Amino acid sequence: MCGIHGILRFDGRPVDPAELDAMGQVTRHRGPDDAGAHVDGACGIAMRRLSIIDLAGGHQPISSADDTLWLVCNGEIYNFRELRAELEGRGYRFKTHSDSEVLLHLYDAHGDEFVHRVNGMFDFALWDARRRRLVIGRDRLGVKPLYVYQDANRIAFATEAKALLALPGVTAELDPAALPGYLQLGYVAAPQSLFKGVRKLPPATLLAVEDGEVREWRYWRMPSHVRQGVSERDWVARVRSQLEESVRMQMVSDVPIGAFLSGGVDSSAVVAFMVRHAEQPVRTYAIGFDGGEAERLYNELPYARRVAELFGTEHHEIVVRPDVVGLLPRLVWHLDEPLADTAFITTWLVSEFARRDVKVILSGVGGDELFGGYRRYLGSHYAGRFARLPAWSRRLAMRAADFLPSDRHSGVLNALRLAKGFLATAELSPDARYRSYLGVLEPELVDELLLAMPADAHDPLDAAFAAAGRGDELNRMLAVDAETQLPDDLLLLTDKMSMAVSLECRVPFLDHVLVELAAEIPAEAKLPGGRLKHLLKAALADVLPADILERGKRGFGTPMGAWLKRELAPVMRELLAPAQVRARGLFRPEAVARLIEAHGANRVDATDALIALINLEVWSRIHLDRRSPDDVAAELKSHVA
Repeated sequence: MCGIHGILRFDGRPVDPAELDAMGQVTRHRGPDDAGAHVDGACGIAMRRLSIIDLAGGHQPISSADDTLWLVCNGEIYNFRELRAELEGRGYRFKTHSDSEVLLHLYDAHGDEFVHRVNGMFDFALWDARRRRLVIGRDRLGVKPLYVYQDANRIAFATEAKALLALPGVTAELDPAALPGYLQLGYVAAPQSLFKGVRKLPPATLLAVEDGEVREWRYWRMPSHVRQGVSERDWVARVRSQLEESVRMQMVSDVPIGAFLSGGVDSSAVVAFMVRHAEQPVRTYAIGFDGGEAERLYNELPYARRVAELFGTEHHEIVVRPDVVGLLPRLVWHLDEPLADTAFITTWLVSEFARRDVKVILSGVGGDELFGGYRRYLGSHYAGRFARLPAWSRRLAMRAADFLPSDRHSGVLNALRLAKGFLATAELSPDARYRSYLGVLEPELVDELLLAMPADAHDPLDAAFAAAGRGDELNRMLAVDAETQLPDDLLLLTDKMSMAVSLECRVPFLDHVLVELAAEIPAEAKLPGGRLKHLLKAALADVLPADILERGKRGFGTPMGAWLKRELAPVMRELLAPAQVRARGLFRPEAVARLIEAHGANRVDATDALIALINLEVWSRIHLDRRSPDDVAAELKSHVA
């Protein structure tokens, strides 16, 4: 696990090692244990290493026996032992015990097709000196990020976008074309990034540069055809077996390993299977919030404690009232791009807590996207019921929705928020309804906010819906999530926040074999009668107790919407003040003011939209105004005081 970066010059000039070193210094947090670089004329590849496997011998870059192939790899190859045995049988000799070295010999044996043999989370760069060819790539689900910058003289890549900003001639500028998509979704979907000239390499993508030509292609997609005629019993057995195998494979480590535990179905399942294969008590980590009703809604410590006691883990928990004002600029810097998902704060807090004991952590991220864990997946289920009501009652309900209060940080008001969202979209097409559920801001509100709509703006969900195939509606939604929100929001924040404290986070639910299995399961087996995660819960019925399996869904976020009405209100007013908005020159100040007022009056729950605007302004002060995170934090704290 590390951060990788590199440069290939088109003009033939040799790469300056000092440029590689500058990029590595920016991402030192990703790999505090070691650093390495290899320069071969116009190509240079480098890394920062967090030592997990082969602590003494796993230094990178790694080269082939004849020094014609060179590799840097960020991540873990979970099936490296099987691959190594196969390659040794074919005569290949290994220099190290590192999992990454298998990629070198697989490439030598199979060319670009080698990536199909690999099970893992990774981004990598491979320099083929014989062909003067650079290949970079990213894992199937996009667990590990990779950014690319290209101009007339060079192409450069890095695990984090800010490493590219360390290069001469690369400056931080906002890409206006990415702004509408960011406002709509609360994150920037690949291949765009918020930095002008910097793009994300999409998941499951390889990029090769040879003879001055850059070629990029997708090597894997989630299956789009479901399998009929399989009994629930068979699906249950296959899901349970594959999930356990995924957890077992991802426990490989030469350093202490633990698990995030919220007490929800996904993290509890990971812990249960870890216990079956651990030689020592599993270490688990949980977080709760100190405060009133809003904080209690996000406090899952009693559930986590219940699971920890059930499986006899070495349990650690922390109750926090975070210094959000002080943390926000630093975490936005680590994220590279702003997000509206406040789970980045929670993830950093619990990562920092766990890192005191372990270097590797397992997480339940991905279970909801594979097996249907979000309420938004039930839109068609309830739309069918709604359509059976008399027309007059439907019209009355939809008119009444405009007057319902909305606040996710109160049990009653949150239920009204969900009802309001459903009624507003009940008679839309399935795709349009789902777009609305995913959106932070509706397109008309984006138009209202933006001073100017970029001519090259595009809908970031178009490509995802087009690639989702013509399967059943539920699996189309799951496929769209796997192309967009999963890699560009949840996995991005998980990687950036855990690596900010030099912690490797693994996600067993996103083992590609399990993902392919889940994609084949028809909707009627996954969510019969509108029961969220039915099949996964059935698969875990003899693994987890009923009170854990049937507890209500609660996201891994923060009560930020409530904080914006209380202690964070002064910061919001400063960051989004009319004069500040006008000076930044992106939004209409009066539209921003209306959004703040509507949120404060509970007419709408604008938490995500306001966080998107707040984090964008913090990002702008750091990158566009060239200020340090500490400087921005000090300024914001002065307004709270």
